[in-house]
Amino acid sequence: MQPKETDLELIASVLNGNTAVYSELVKRHQRFVFTLALRFAKNREDAEEIAQDCFVKAYRALGTFKQTSKFSTWLYTITYTTAMTFLRKRRLQTDSIDLDENAIQLENHISDYNANGIEKTSAHVYLNKAIEQLLPDDAAIITLFYKGEQSLEEIGKTLNMEASTIKVKLHRARTRLKEKLQHMLKDEVKELI
Repeated sequence: MQPKETDLELIASVLNGNTAVYSELVKRHQRFVFTLALRFAKNREDAEEIAQDCFVKAYRALGTFKQTSKFSTWLYTITYTTAMTFLRKRRLQTDSIDLDENAIQLENHISDYNANGIEKTSAHVYLNKAIEQLLPDDAAIITLFYKGEQSLEEIGKTLNMEASTIKVKLHRARTRLKEKLQHMLKDEVKELI
């Protein structure tokens, strides 16, 4: 069995003209980039668009990657800035509410809920629902720290903040998350925490 190439080896290969191996970098990181994008966008279609934009931007800027941090940290920084730009544009475009579109989204949400009724009772699902209710920055920090297993320093690089600031924000995000869970689950939150 051949040893798996590192991200840095794949990047070097892409920069040397073997652009086909970029798909391996995408495969390695697409799930987490999508998860992070979903924390900001709150819906699957927008998150997919953000994730796709991130990988295109990363490909175009691959030559500027300095290798002073992990590739994943650099990529998550691109994800964060792309998501923030997307949300700013979206806010400008959505001054009025389209009731028909909201009704379709609600109908889809209800059918998804009924189709996955058993899964919806798991602690993981409740936790994800609570994270979705957080502000985008809080959701990003929680996601990067727990799901991305990023250190405070790495998150700081991603979000362009000091590690000490991230530590405070993480503590506050945990507190808000706990409040959301308590609100959702009332007494059942004790079993999850």
